[in-house]
Amino acid sequence: MRFSLLFAFLSASANMNAATLHVGAGQSYPTLSAAVNVVAPGDTILIHAGSYSGGLFFANLKGNANQWITIRNASGATVIFEGGNNAIQLADPAYLHLQGLIFQHQTGNGLNVDDGGSYDTPAHHVVFEDCTFRDMSASGNNDLLKLSGLDYFTVRNCIFQNGATGGSGIDMVGCHHGVIEKNYFENLGSNSIQCKGGSEWVRIEGNFFRNGGQRTLNLGGSTGLQFFRPDTAHFEAANVQVFANIIVGSWAPIAYVGAVNVTVANNTIYQPENWVIRILQETVDPDRFLECGDNSFVNNIVWLGDNLSTEVNVGPNTAPETFLFSNNLWFNADDANWSGPNLPVVETNAILNADPLFSDPANDDFSIPANSPAAGAGMAIASLAFDFQGNLFANPPSIGAVEANPVSGTDAFSEKGGWRVFPNPVTDVVRLEWPELSGTLVRAQIFNAAGQMALEQEFSAETKSGQLNVVSLPGGLYVLRVVARKQAWSWALVKS
Repeated sequence: MRFSLLFAFLSASANMNAATLHVGAGQSYPTLSAAVNVVAPGDTILIHAGSYSGGLFFANLKGNANQWITIRNASGATVIFEGGNNAIQLADPAYLHLQGLIFQHQTGNGLNVDDGGSYDTPAHHVVFEDCTFRDMSASGNNDLLKLSGLDYFTVRNCIFQNGATGGSGIDMVGCHHGVIEKNYFENLGSNSIQCKGGSEWVRIEGNFFRNGGQRTLNLGGSTGLQFFRPDTAHFEAANVQVFANIIVGSWAPIAYVGAVNVTVANNTIYQPENWVIRILQETVDPDRFLECGDNSFVNNIVWLGDNLSTEVNVGPNTAPETFLFSNNLWFNADDANWSGPNLPVVETNAILNADPLFSDPANDDFSIPANSPAAGAGMAIASLAFDFQGNLFANPPSIGAVEANPVSGTDAFSEKGGWRVFPNPVTDVVRLEWPELSGTLVRAQIFNAAGQMALEQEFSAETKSGQLNVVSLPGGLYVLRVVARKQAWSWALVKS
């Protein structure tokens, strides 16, 4: 199909007056607080090696869409925020990038980000990257990273270790439009990740969990009514995607708790301790809250033994009959004659008691060969793109977190100059990823076959990723154009 487009030249420029504020002994600013007092949008606070006292509070620390504020470690420097109730509490931040920092030995929460108590002014556009959250000095409901009323956020390449017995690695209350990707979780208490209180549109992808707690992924939860964001939410969690994660151990790797429209797909679950899945409803009010239901569990490898109480634990006030189970591989390493899991509904296209042939699970290598029974046996999922190792899933995909036959080309993915566009074709949301581009804007435009602009959206380059919702666009062929740093890239995009 041939068509002509007239593109306008668009570019974004960085703040020419952006400053770098050096923090540490012998630097211009002895403490982070001193630097925050004078920081302006576009500035970078560069913290030099050292141990810094926790217990800090910053309100309204805000960059803007064109000029983010960055707080990060100096190159190669070990920067530790030690102790305090919270290492740092951020109230109503916006356009803020935290990178390369360590938080340890807090007694409340490691790092606390909130909306200042009012959903009318949510915190938004915050990126946590290459940070370490560890060793809580508490045993109650204390979280390594506490997020309340935060929208448009990313947690990437972080480490979460040794959480409080009753707490979470990441606890989200009323958070929306987030991505949690490529992180490592180990030895957590209640949960590795909890997503509750009206949280929606969160993607949990490509993470590794070891001994992730009572419920490694608590997809929903139990929230006091006054803490729901928005206060009209009729679910604990909705429209959450859990893709291509590896989960080792845990009392219950997956818990759907007051959740609706949650998809758990292409994960590898290894040696669960008591259940594989829990289906629960802890916030009960039939006049307001939907029953936990309309969720899916597909394309997952579950490697288990005879130690389980049962595979799926179903609680009252739920709708297990509305769940979809499909194309999962279930393998019982202790029982060659095992007949399969006890599920609340009949599963379609299940593979029962076939060894997935993991390469070296003792050393955390859960890749599978081309002759694995899981290879190419999954169902196609439109929003699924990359496996745990960052390779493209085939079409149809393999079952589990690692694709047996990774593909190249543009069937589901396009790359130019370090940019990634996926999935393609797309049904609902197309995702963009780009390389390091500090201090600029990324402008994305979609044009129809007549050359008319159908959609336009801007992102800060600091986020390194963005999403375009194309649900409202008619099916057909489009051109996606992105502009950054006076350069432009274009892709053919198919809306199915």
